[in-house]
Amino acid sequence: MAANFSSVPVLDFALVSDNATKAEFILQLRHALINVGFLYLNNHTVSQKVTNDLIDYIPRLFDLPQEAKNQIFMANSPHFLGYSKLGAEFTKGKTDYREQFDFATPHETQWKPGAPEHLRLWGPSQWPDENLIPGFRNTMEIYLQQVQALSYQFINLLAEAFGLPSDALNKFYDTDELMQHRGKVVKYPANDGSLTDQGVGPHYDAGFLTFLLTASPHRGLQVQNLSGQWIDVPPIPGTFIVNIGKALEFVTRGLARATSHRVLSPPVGSTPRYSVPFFQNISLNARLADEVLDFPSEILQLKQLRGDPVQTDSVNFAEFDREPSGKVNLIGRVKSHPDVAQRHYPDLFDQYFPNGLPKQVSAY
Repeated sequence: MAANFSSVPVLDFALVSDNATKAEFILQLRHALINVGFLYLNNHTVSQKVTNDLIDYIPRLFDLPQEAKNQIFMANSPHFLGYSKLGAEFTKGKTDYREQFDFATPHETQWKPGAPEHLRLWGPSQWPDENLIPGFRNTMEIYLQQVQALSYQFINLLAEAFGLPSDALNKFYDTDELMQHRGKVVKYPANDGSLTDQGVGPHYDAGFLTFLLTASPHRGLQVQNLSGQWIDVPPIPGTFIVNIGKALEFVTRGLARATSHRVLSPPVGSTPRYSVPFFQNISLNARLADEVLDFPSEILQLKQLRGDPVQTDSVNFAEFDREPSGKVNLIGRVKSHPDVAQRHYPDLFDQYFPNGLPKQVSAY
């Protein structure tokens, strides 16, 4: 199959700044979006100093006393923000061997009693004690703001790659004060020999775009190509790894590919793997089934040339055909963190876990 892939393409963002080379970037982006669903982005606009500062903080963040981490435990937050201990999630019945913190861009929740529950999904982050890790919050917030700005610029280029006006996808976002984007800081400890190699099992991401910063030199990320083979995506210093989420796949009627991916734990005897994914959200109230994008026929033909993938190992985020985006995301979070749902969303908890807290849950 000509459209099948055995590696992830590297795109040079510097090409965008020159009208003489922008068309070349758009062409490369079109190929990556339709045929791969993943790409490396080099020479981007996020400050290298801010990125380096964040990377320097990460081991110190995970080395905080357990008591300090537990003070911002995710179960405290109706917004699913905060700390998740090692082995708290499962994918496809197996433990995800990772520890993580969820943070987000600043946002005051829009939910009020009587409003749809999915509006509670966004709200203020929980941050570690400033005295224990001075400067981390400021660095993380600057980083999230800069990646947010890059993601908005990138979504306009993505529209052009689909043969649409550059602002064609703007309708899926609210004004800045009504939007929130999420980041994670993740540690995958080296396998001690007692567990499987599953850092996180096969899954899709939910929104439009994910920007992944690989914060250590370890391999581990793999993506599934059209024939179902797992392809390594090794770190390339100075790049983001960008991938398509299920919301973008749905709204483009499958033109854009949300590609199944997983992370393998570092091998026995290795050091921890660190990464920082940024998940670009769309409006909580966006109903993707109600939106129709009018793609040029020559762009739609590229989907036919690509063909359809075999059955993948990922099954999450299948509700975009009947629910607003925020509800789809909330369902995913409830399934992955039933302890949070039990405390803050009891009706949804009872719906998805009628027998009480499960021993194993889906990570997405």
